[in-house]
Amino acid sequence: MPAEPSTELIAPPAAPLPPAPAAASRLALMVLGVVAAAALASSVLLWQRLSGIQEQLARQSADSGTQAIEARAMAREAQELARDASARLALTEARVAEVALQRSQLEELMHSLSRTRDENLVVDIEAALRLAQQQSQLTGSLQPLVAALKGASQRIERAAQPRLAPLQRAMAQDLERLQRASVTDTAGLLVRIDDLARQVDELPLSNDVGPAHAARPPAAAPSSGAAGEAPEQPRWQAALRTGWDAVRDEVRSLVRVSRIDRPEAMLVAPEQAFFLRENLKLKLLNARLALLTRRMDSARTDLQAVHAGVARYFDPASRRTQGALQALVLVQSHLKSAEVPQLEDTFAALATAAAGR
Repeated sequence: MPAEPSTELIAPPAAPLPPAPAAASRLALMVLGVVAAAALASSVLLWQRLSGIQEQLARQSADSGTQAIEARAMAREAQELARDASARLALTEARVAEVALQRSQLEELMHSLSRTRDENLVVDIEAALRLAQQQSQLTGSLQPLVAALKGASQRIERAAQPRLAPLQRAMAQDLERLQRASVTDTAGLLVRIDDLARQVDELPLSNDVGPAHAARPPAAAPSSGAAGEAPEQPRWQAALRTGWDAVRDEVRSLVRVSRIDRPEAMLVAPEQAFFLRENLKLKLLNARLALLTRRMDSARTDLQAVHAGVARYFDPASRRTQGALQALVLVQSHLKSAEVPQLEDTFAALATAAAGR
């Protein structure tokens, strides 16, 4: 069952007694004084802090102004430096461009000088080889060509130009071909012909009586003959014998008996001997000229005519005549019709190098 409600009355709490008015006012004043003191202290602190902040801001503002001034000065200096750097850079670029132009011009000049030097070298070598070839054709000797090729090869080696390597190879081939070739030694043959021309005046003719006197043996001395054959012979007999021998030799020298195979040689008069010798000299001179002009057949014909004339009109028993005949045979055997080899490969390489290919 539900409980029945209570009928007792609850009494309200008793109200506190109000404090005394004087104590309350003092407490309020104290609180207000503390709050005011605290507010004043905080205000003072805030003012000091604000003053410090203001001073700091002023200092920072002054520093900022100073820094701004310095920054502006530095900016001006930087601008001036930038302008100077730009001017210097422009000047440097201009100088670099000028140096590049000078370098290109110098390189072009060096290439031009190099080409000119190579061209001059090629022209000099060609001129030297053509001159040596003419000398070889005139003298019939290969020595001028060989010397010119060797000198040109040495000049190319000193130049050290790769574009001239084909020319050097062509010159080596021609030099090898020249060393294998054999031509007439014209200089030596000319010397022999000149010697023969000088010997013509000294050759004895077949009808000359000089060799008989020269070949006659000298008479023996009387004392030696007397002592060798008859030491007991008187002086008057020895003198008589010596006189008889002298008379006999003199008589024998008046008459000379010899075999005549060529009657025309014995019929040469003294005044004709001069023309005979001069004709032989002219023949030798014609042979010399023919040898210089490389007409080997004409030179050989003239030398054969000289050989026949010496063998017909001059004393074959004389040593000079025999030496002249041997020299003529030797000269004829050394005559060759071979021509001087041409430097075709070298001149073709020279033309290629001069063309700059």
